[in-house]
Amino acid sequence: MAKVHYAQGRYRDSQGMCARAGIEELMRDERPLYHLRLLAEAFVIKGLSLDHQAMSAASRVRLSERDEECLSCYLRACDTALLYLQELDKTVVTPSTKMAKTSVSSPPLEMEPGYFLQAALQSGYLSLLHKGHLAQGTQQLRLVMRVVESRSSQGFRKTVAKRLAEVLLGSVSEDSYWSPVTPPPSVWLSKEGGSHSQPKDLVYPSIRNPQRYSTDGSFCPQDVVEEAVLLLLITESMASADAVLSLAPEHKESRESSVEDASSTYDLLSIGMARRGQYAMLSECLERAMKFSFNEFHLWYQLGLSLMASGKSVAAVSVLKECAKMRPQDPTLKLLAAKICINQLRMLDEAEALAQSVVDMAEGAGESLPRAYLAVGLCCSLRASDAVLKAERDELNQRALGELQKAHALDPQDAHIALYLSMQLALVRQVSAAMEPLQVALALRSDELHSLHLLVLLLSAQKHEQHALDTLTLALSQHPENFNLLFTKVKLEEVVCGSAVALQTCEEMLQLWQNRYDLTRTSEADDTSSIPPPEPGHISRKPSGVHLTLPDFQETETGSQSAPSLAVSRLEAAMSEVSAVSSAHRQGPAYIWTTLERIWLQAGELFMAEGRVKEAQFCVQEAGALFPSSHSVLLLRGRLAEQKGSFLEAKILYDEAAAINPRGHKILLHLGKLLVRMGRTSLGEKVLRDAVQAQSTSHEAWSGLGEALESRCCSQAPDCFLTALELEASCPIRPFTVIPREL
Repeated sequence: MAKVHYAQGRYRDSQGMCARAGIEELMRDERPLYHLRLLAEAFVIKGLSLDHQAMSAASRVRLSERDEECLSCYLRACDTALLYLQELDKTVVTPSTKMAKTSVSSPPLEMEPGYFLQAALQSGYLSLLHKGHLAQGTQQLRLVMRVVESRSSQGFRKTVAKRLAEVLLGSVSEDSYWSPVTPPPSVWLSKEGGSHSQPKDLVYPSIRNPQRYSTDGSFCPQDVVEEAVLLLLITESMASADAVLSLAPEHKESRESSVEDASSTYDLLSIGMARRGQYAMLSECLERAMKFSFNEFHLWYQLGLSLMASGKSVAAVSVLKECAKMRPQDPTLKLLAAKICINQLRMLDEAEALAQSVVDMAEGAGESLPRAYLAVGLCCSLRASDAVLKAERDELNQRALGELQKAHALDPQDAHIALYLSMQLALVRQVSAAMEPLQVALALRSDELHSLHLLVLLLSAQKHEQHALDTLTLALSQHPENFNLLFTKVKLEEVVCGSAVALQTCEEMLQLWQNRYDLTRTSEADDTSSIPPPEPGHISRKPSGVHLTLPDFQETETGSQSAPSLAVSRLEAAMSEVSAVSSAHRQGPAYIWTTLERIWLQAGELFMAEGRVKEAQFCVQEAGALFPSSHSVLLLRGRLAEQKGSFLEAKILYDEAAAINPRGHKILLHLGKLLVRMGRTSLGEKVLRDAVQAQSTSHEAWSGLGEALESRCCSQAPDCFLTALELEASCPIRPFTVIPREL
């Protein structure tokens, strides 16, 4: 009768029926199983009736009393409903002895709870959260999760786990988190108001509580993200198991419902795992969802993005191409795949084909059309840099220039396009023309790193080194820890201020590297968390005790004649520090260690320019300890041997470097010039021609080739010298290609 009155909107009569049934007394005695269900429904009906009952002109005290009574009914209804499901599970799962002997027991049937039983299970925490009682609502959800699971409560448990994860991720910060086994902080409870400063489950205890798991010796999450992710992994396993795999038309509705349920779970997993940078783990979870995600674009797109973020670039491109098949009119999917092909995989043909398909969409591409032209232009520019034949290189450069000009004409307000148009003009040595689009890029984004760097290189190409250095100082004030800018600064300081000032900058770069990246990962990592730390992207900054510094083996002015022995002792002391670096396991991204190698090699070149061979040798040994087979290390070792007059040793080192990097124009340049000095002019000329072919804008290679031809009294030597002079007039302090060309 209480149900009927509630359904008819007669809430006072419904409350009266509950009172006449004596639901408060029924909890005190052992009753048949179905009485538990009736009690749970009676409690929730009473609570719902109180919620819906209009109270005009009621006092604040009376309203508060009604809310407390309503909440008490909800909490008791939840406990009673959970107890009922547990007792029901016992009667269904445990077969009689006679049945066990005479027949094979059939799997227990899962009961589908009705409307009022579902309301009894959910009304407690929903009421608390709706009223803004976040701490108490979270605590109620945690209590429900601790209840011993029954077969009939699995669907409800999945709902509760996902709801608790939503609350934790959306409303609980890292600093305000409290452990699941401790009550909410009193500060939270006092903020939520009410006459009690205790959790509601303690204020309104049930007579018969459902059985709960013990927390003794159990794993306990340490932070909000960990708890949320663990809850979502539980939910994901249940959602994956319940997914409808059949594509039959009669299962369409249930299949869509299960996919929607799983999709919301994976969205929450994406939020939680992204906070920890655990994109690899996220991609593994999403891969498990593919078995029921046929033509489900959202899940496929999430998988593609997670693969992209976790560095699985090849798989990401494949997934994004599948997404593009699902939505062929969406140009952003193809451009995203092209971006990965250009930036990570260097699959330029594939990237160009993807971008060209967007170009072919014409007006259908919308705002993505300029970016498609940009992608095609970058592919052509990068292919031109890799081209062997000069005719092919020139053709690709001209095509890249044309595509970038089209992109700039379509979107003149895109600073990215203007930057790369300027860079392409610089690559073909149209330095004056490159200034105009670069000024547009800087007007749109005055603090953009690559635009400022390109401006510095263009000024140096125009032989305004002091102006370039001033501009670089301004760029470093905005990007003080950018090593690419600092390497350019070293080159400019060497020209403007001398090697001593440039060496000081190298010293600062070493200290910056040590402060920014520790030499080893910390061994005292927090192993109490079940979720791993973020994937390698940064090295721990825990001090290692190793002090990186440039050597100084110059003789002092004290008149001591033991400077060589002093230098040897200082070299041995410094090498003990080097061994600490080289013996440490190099973990983390490779660019961290290649940056350190480049710093040592740059310092070695500066020491060579000053004639300080021992210091230069020390720097080479430092770099060689990091990468013994690096062609850059072998090249500098060869230059040192050549400077000391050991031509045969230098040639062997140059040959080894050329074997590793056969198209390195600097290696070919030094090898060719050495061969000419050794009297092997014909072979030296051939190697220098290879250097010119590898880098046709290198004035040093043209000059070296001219010297080789001049030694043979060849009439082409003056032409080579003129070409070298022309190229040197527009040569930047560092190659323009040090600026990355990325989409």
